Amino acid sequence: MGKSELTCDCDVIHSDIVNDVKNKMPLDEKFFELADFFKIFGDTTRIKILYSLDNAKLCVCDISSLLNMTISAVSHQLKILREANLVKTERQGKVVYYSLADNHVKEIIECGMSHINEIK
Repeated sequence: MGKSELTCDCDVIHSDIVNDVKNKMPLDEKFFELADFFKIFGDTTRIKILYSLDNAKLCVCDISSLLNMTISAVSHQLKILREANLVKTERQGKVVYYSLADNHVKEIIECGMSHINEIK
């Protein structure tokens, strides 16, 4: 597409549509929160952890072995994911298992992967 194909060449402003969308817009604070939320997904290690947890409940040692990382490094990333409410924990005896916090997180990971696979 050329530059002229990407710009509006009309003199008519669709005020009814603009006003409808404007009335549906959340406060800026919500957009900041959403941007921060998506920043969490901007780290390859965290994405690998979330992808792994989309497939199974895992403990820190399992994730460490799977991703060939130190337990300390994995724990640090899991803390970030926990604080963002993307993963949850479940204690079974002395072992703490991690899993995705809810179906929304699962859908984000699976939808993102589907999109990546589709565009290649």
